[in-house]
Amino acid sequence: MTLGELIEQLGGRLVQGSAETLILGVEGTETAKASDLVFAEDAGATAKALASNAGVVVVRIGMGASCDPNDDSDETAAVNGAQLVSLKAKCIVEAAQPRLWFARAAKYLQPATAEAVVHPTAVMGEYMVLGDDVTIEAGVVIGDCVSIGSGTRIEAGTVIGPYVRIGEHCRLYPRVTIYRGTTLGDRVVVHAGAVLGADGFGYVRDAETGAYTQFPQQGTLLIEDDVEIGANSTIDRGALRQTRIGRGTKIDNLVHVGHNCDIGEDVILVALTGISGSCTVGNGAVIAGQVGLGDHAHVGPGVILGGQAGVLSGKTVTNEGLKPGTVLWGTPARPLKQVLREIALVARLAKKQGSGIRGQGSGNADAADGEG
Repeated sequence: MTLGELIEQLGGRLVQGSAETLILGVEGTETAKASDLVFAEDAGATAKALASNAGVVVVRIGMGASCDPNDDSDETAAVNGAQLVSLKAKCIVEAAQPRLWFARAAKYLQPATAEAVVHPTAVMGEYMVLGDDVTIEAGVVIGDCVSIGSGTRIEAGTVIGPYVRIGEHCRLYPRVTIYRGTTLGDRVVVHAGAVLGADGFGYVRDAETGAYTQFPQQGTLLIEDDVEIGANSTIDRGALRQTRIGRGTKIDNLVHVGHNCDIGEDVILVALTGISGSCTVGNGAVIAGQVGLGDHAHVGPGVILGGQAGVLSGKTVTNEGLKPGTVLWGTPARPLKQVLREIALVARLAKKQGSGIRGQGSGNADAADGEG
């Protein structure tokens, strides 16, 4: 793909070099080749990128001036003795968000996937609807009345239950399991081992015998467009209604979302997070690793929960009265600065109490010596 084609798709301004430059991939600054694209977001990173072997450097607006195209010198930088691409030979693109530009460029530069094919060992149900260019790999099992959109790829060993709907240009990695009636939007990515639409953990206890009977788990699961779900994560169907994962949400590995939850758009759920049933999470929230939400908890839009934070059952946390970007931590979750003050206070009290005990013990020892 040429640099000009990328700029046409992603925007940005070419401040040096040719739009006809061919780009084969993206790479880190240390390992980039002349056919690679790198990015830099500050002055130090820009200097390193310009001294690298990369053929194209994406920088913040205004930082392209650090390379003067009118400079008559044609010095070639050297790193660890290796001759690299000369400064004047580099292409420089200015963009408001270089990291984002780089990430989007990487998608355009991905190698083409293999030609669409349905493997002969795949087990296909009846009354299926397949779009154009659908790939179904070895050992896939698909139930009846399933719809799969154009350009979607289903990889080896995946199991798809009946009445599932999968949108266009999705990718299901090996051994994904999707239960009956689940719906996936367009461009959804599901990594290996994920389980979507399993029964929620809901039981009714007999007060007389103590025995448990499962509460009906017959609702649905909706995964909206552009969601990504990490390896071995699990998302339960609703009990009598719907579990929803909103557009653009990104879910890490080993995350569990319980039944009846409503997760908003562009939410981040990091590894080992557990969300109990009937919780809501607002748009743009960030929930870090090992966070736990009790049932019927509510996390407001834009809330940031730090690692191992907890929200108790039925409680609500919001950003009301807090500065944007405030991190909530601890259990129950509260502003990080408040938690740190509380920890410091407890430490001082413990130290003071400990000093008092040592002093008292010392005095008793002295008295005993005197008596002896």
